[in-house]
Amino acid sequence: MGATFIITLREAFEAALILGIIYTYLEKVGARDGVRYLTRGGVLGLLASVGMGIAVSYLSGPLLDVGPDLITIAVVFAAVALLTWHAWWMRQHARLIRGQVQNRIDEARTSNRLWVVGLIAFTAVFREGAETVLFLWGIMAQAGGGGWGSVVGGVAGIGCAAALGWAIFRGGRRLSLQHFFPVTTVFIMLLAAGLLSSGIARLQGIGLLPLSDPLWNTSWLLSDGSIAGGFLSGLVGYRSQPTLLEACAYVVYVVVVGLLLFARRTPVTVGLASASRS
Repeated sequence: MGATFIITLREAFEAALILGIIYTYLEKVGARDGVRYLTRGGVLGLLASVGMGIAVSYLSGPLLDVGPDLITIAVVFAAVALLTWHAWWMRQHARLIRGQVQNRIDEARTSNRLWVVGLIAFTAVFREGAETVLFLWGIMAQAGGGGWGSVVGGVAGIGCAAALGWAIFRGGRRLSLQHFFPVTTVFIMLLAAGLLSSGIARLQGIGLLPLSDPLWNTSWLLSDGSIAGGFLSGLVGYRSQPTLLEACAYVVYVVVVGLLLFARRTPVTVGLASASRS
């Protein structure tokens, strides 16, 4: 439930953010005739995302019949790679989204091609929806199935994303995007680390990696099968009986990706300028 909430919250909010930027800018420049393209594009993107989700659900059955363990492992590791790339991309480009969208709208108005506004909306919604489908597929494969908890988490994430989008574009814009994206990026990083750890566990289970005794056993305190344990397992990758390889994979991933995402970068030009003055 926790993992589906974070994923749907983040992805739905990104889509709502882009749609809100487009709508606000159209209002600002007096191009209300582009709103209908915005609405149509957003609706088509949503329908395409739902269609992709249905297609994936139908395809997952035959794929798992071919080789359930190997397919599940491949899906889990693909989800880890996608989550990592997505988090990195947003850290690099989140501040530029508004300017890029506005430039594309200006170009569309200049060339009298406001249908491009609908294309932008469709691309934004479908991209986030497609990523959500792929991410959730990896999470469900890792968990061995969904359930009402996952449904509730997904619906709650979409509802919170809609509320956040409304608060920003209609409620005084008091929410800080500079805090929202870093916080959710941390949760996505921990979620990906948990998926990586579970993928290592599955490789150990089928004999491709050596299996060792658990480093610790906290089942007496918080079992993976409990409601709280399952929530933390999906949210941050909690495991009550991890092996050495699982724990190492988790820690190494968090350290390496954490440095990649959050380490401060010193511009090279500063050093060159200082050297030239000396």
